[in-house]
Amino acid sequence: MLIRFRVANHRSIRDEHELSLIATEFDEGTARTTGLKHRGQDISAQPVVGVFGANASGKSNLLSGIRLMRDAVQDSFADWAKSPETVPRQPFKLDSESREATSLFEVDVVLGPDPVRYTYGFELSDERVEAEWLHAYPHGRRNVWFDREADRPESDGGEFIFRGEGFKGEREALVRLTRPNALFLSVGAALNDPQLSVPYRWFINNLWLLTPRSDVSERVRWTDHLLQRQGHADFHRRVVRMLRSADLGITQLDTDPDTGEFRLWHRTPDGGELPLNFLTEESLGTHAWFAFLGPMLTVLDQGSVLLVDELDSSLHPTLAAEVVRVFQDPDANPRGAQLVFTTHDATLLGSEVLDRPLKRDQVWITAKRRSGETELYPLTAAKPRKEENLERGYLRGRYGGVPRVTAGEIVRELSSPEAGATA
Repeated sequence: MLIRFRVANHRSIRDEHELSLIATEFDEGTARTTGLKHRGQDISAQPVVGVFGANASGKSNLLSGIRLMRDAVQDSFADWAKSPETVPRQPFKLDSESREATSLFEVDVVLGPDPVRYTYGFELSDERVEAEWLHAYPHGRRNVWFDREADRPESDGGEFIFRGEGFKGEREALVRLTRPNALFLSVGAALNDPQLSVPYRWFINNLWLLTPRSDVSERVRWTDHLLQRQGHADFHRRVVRMLRSADLGITQLDTDPDTGEFRLWHRTPDGGELPLNFLTEESLGTHAWFAFLGPMLTVLDQGSVLLVDELDSSLHPTLAAEVVRVFQDPDANPRGAQLVFTTHDATLLGSEVLDRPLKRDQVWITAKRRSGETELYPLTAAKPRKEENLERGYLRGRYGGVPRVTAGEIVRELSSPEAGATA
């Protein structure tokens, strides 16, 4: 379970910002227990968080920061070895100081049948890993598995410090094999260290980022792959139910006996059914929903984290609201899967039709400062009342995160004499 993500100096995110899924006093009953306690009180986390903001405000950059962290954990041991003196990162480029500063990434997650909190993070420069750390909190007490600082002098312990007996792996051997531009966590997992493999697997198996504009065909293939697997009759039934409930006119799904490809059957005006060729005859909306089902059902089955950039770009607001409700509902989501998404769709904040799928504690805002950097903050910073109309408040700019454009401004710009002269 993801409970916190911290990032600095990544794309438009210059200063340090934190996305927290930990429930606050504004929780309206949607949060799930993490199994952790703080000062005797249960700690709960939200199953859904929506990030709102104007175009180019940094919403997508927040999710790309999580993806970069996952990719670094996965690739630094092998792929980064091809260029041993460089690190792939994307610092804030609008000022020279940030271009030279390190980029920071850190997560807090809760793992295991006996829940344990882990804090893992690192700082990157263009040439190497400048810092890296992994702390575990068994029984609520911090246990420093390792603490890495590239420039720490030998008199202070050197680059790597291991405190206590929390980390029991082959410390010296792993340190020797860790290049300056490789993460220690990646090295340990590649060499099958049982302890380091636990947080490593969370990154590899529990984070799925959907980018609707670029990976729809890949996700269609994944959904089809799951349908074709032996023993997946239950998955087939669930996909068919989800297709029917989306009001797409679909009645069933089967395999074409001639081509071996799946096909969707549709109602006909005379009360019959007819299959359509998925690639050439189905609508983009049907493609988008079918492509969404494989990852969503996989994440629900695994209890992992689904990251969706621009949830509203491919799903109708009513379908997007239903996706949110699926993750909110303990019966539909018994394993505690989480959904973190970006959107422009203010109807998810509540309308007469959608009845506010997102609660106050589940909404975050990105805003772009005039300096070009992103600011991230929770909607609850405005202390909205429980009965407050969040959609109206957001669109009127009460919480920020909307374009600073007055009504008719773009029309006036296009119709001005200067615009005509330029053309």
